[in-house]
Amino acid sequence: MGAIRRGEDFLFNQVYDFVVSRIESNEWKEHDKLPSVRQLSVELHVNRLTVLKAYQLLKKHKKVYVKDKVGYYVQPKDTFMLEYPDHPIVSAYVQKNSLSEIQQVQVEYNFSQALIDPNLLPNHYLSEYVKKVFDLYPKVLSTYSTVKGDEELREALADYFIKQYKTVIHADDLLILSGSQQGIHLVAQTFVKARDTVLIERPSYSPAIDTFKARGAQILSVDITPDGYDLNQVEQYMKLYKPRLFYMNPTFHNPTGYTVPTRQRKQLVQLAEQYQCLLVEDDSYHDIYFDHKKPPPPVYTYDFSGTVIYIRSFCKYISPGLRVATIICQSSSHMKTLLSVRALTDNGSPLLNQKIFLHYFSSPRLQQHLEKLRIALQVRKEIMEKELSRTNWNWSSPGGGLNLWVQLPDNLSTDSLLSKAITHSISFVPGQICDPIKKLPSSMRLSYSYANEKQLQQGLQKLIQIAQEND
Repeated sequence: MGAIRRGEDFLFNQVYDFVVSRIESNEWKEHDKLPSVRQLSVELHVNRLTVLKAYQLLKKHKKVYVKDKVGYYVQPKDTFMLEYPDHPIVSAYVQKNSLSEIQQVQVEYNFSQALIDPNLLPNHYLSEYVKKVFDLYPKVLSTYSTVKGDEELREALADYFIKQYKTVIHADDLLILSGSQQGIHLVAQTFVKARDTVLIERPSYSPAIDTFKARGAQILSVDITPDGYDLNQVEQYMKLYKPRLFYMNPTFHNPTGYTVPTRQRKQLVQLAEQYQCLLVEDDSYHDIYFDHKKPPPPVYTYDFSGTVIYIRSFCKYISPGLRVATIICQSSSHMKTLLSVRALTDNGSPLLNQKIFLHYFSSPRLQQHLEKLRIALQVRKEIMEKELSRTNWNWSSPGGGLNLWVQLPDNLSTDSLLSKAITHSISFVPGQICDPIKKLPSSMRLSYSYANEKQLQQGLQKLIQIAQEND
């Protein structure tokens, strides 16, 4: 270990960062004992009081925990314990408080996957485009893409965004990703360091919460409602805490389905510019709208100073296996930094996937597919709402997306309900997983996109019955 360098930061903050970096790199694993205060002070050439102060701050931020008269240990990731029966699936997956763990459970009635039923996707058409790609690019498997992504694809996507939103954008403003989640991770790696403040909606997309926490960020939650945000709260947070960024999902929000109104989108950009806070806009469901009612233009379309980093995914409704998404970043300095970090990750997305996506995305068949898909998903949403209408549960019917955010009576706990539902081959996402502060005990996310119509009816009837038996 090298000595801590004197700089503008307080020494104990530098010790804090040192410890967090070792934890994040997995050099120090969950429940590992940290060096003693004396040992670390010697190794880093700082005062013992400095190390003690850093350890106390780490404990306060739940990075470490203390065993009396023994020492400091690495804190495991947040968990909440369910009242689960002695069932192998439940004990293996559900108690871990991880969205990915719940989604791995093999169930007959899957309401936890915010994915589209594969039977609704254009599998046959895509197989045709695979053959076409190999004819057009016979050496496609013999070379890498660039770090920024295939130029032909970036040109096509830039043209698409220009036509859709009447804004000026260039191919060089785009970075092709292997899925939107890679975009969230890339932004966190690039712009967030330990102790930075990050604003996140409450509730929010669970893997995003975990990603920013893993960077050592201090999370401040901003409530999202059917009417959007409390912009007075947002401004107060930006003014007082100087957040590095605000991660948001303002269009058919995951998990609630809410959509932030146009006037707030413009005001958010103004606030972000004023307080120098990046807006990270995650937009995975923009094209999944119902009743021909398109959502407002993305937040980035109101940005003229490079304040917004826009993450757009397309593959949920085309082919999840292709894993194609994009970042729009109109700040050249931010893009340069993103590219540097990306180059250390995977040096670019697979070229074959990009070419397959390009030729289907540019075809008339895509719009035909989207029109049919919107109808099919709206039907499934209405089936779910019809079954839920027999209860006293509450939700706001979304205008698009893949999920319902359901509020149960206060006496019903969704973590307890989930443990019982799993034993009946039903899964859903409990609200605590989507909450930056791990509360919302009576909320749950039900996805209507993955199960077929018969499974939706039967599974919801069973879930309601289980809930009523435990009411």
